[in-house]
Amino acid sequence: MRVYMRGKETLTLVVLLIAGLLFGSILGEILGPWLPFLQTAKVITWTPAADLDILKYDLTFQVKLNLTSIGGLALAFWIYRKIK
Repeated sequence: MRVYMRGKETLTLVVLLIAGLLFGSILGEILGPWLPFLQTAKVITWTPAADLDILKYDLTFQVKLNLTSIGGLALAFWIYRKIK
C-alpha cells in the first residue's frame, strides 16, 4: 500500500512543479513590460537522437527559465510540502 502512495506523491509533486513553472512563466510575461528583468530567460535544451539503420528519431526538450518561473517552482515545492 505504501509503495502505491509513494508513486501518487511523486506524480503530485511533478504536476505541482510543472504548474509552478507555467504560473511563474506566465506571471513573468505579464509583468515583463513594467519589470524587464523578469523577462530575461535562460533556455536549456536537450536533444536526444538516434540514427539506426531502420529507425531514426529526434526529440527536442526545451525549458525556458526566468526569475519568476524559478519563483513559481519554489512556491509549488512549498505547497507540496504543506499538503504532504
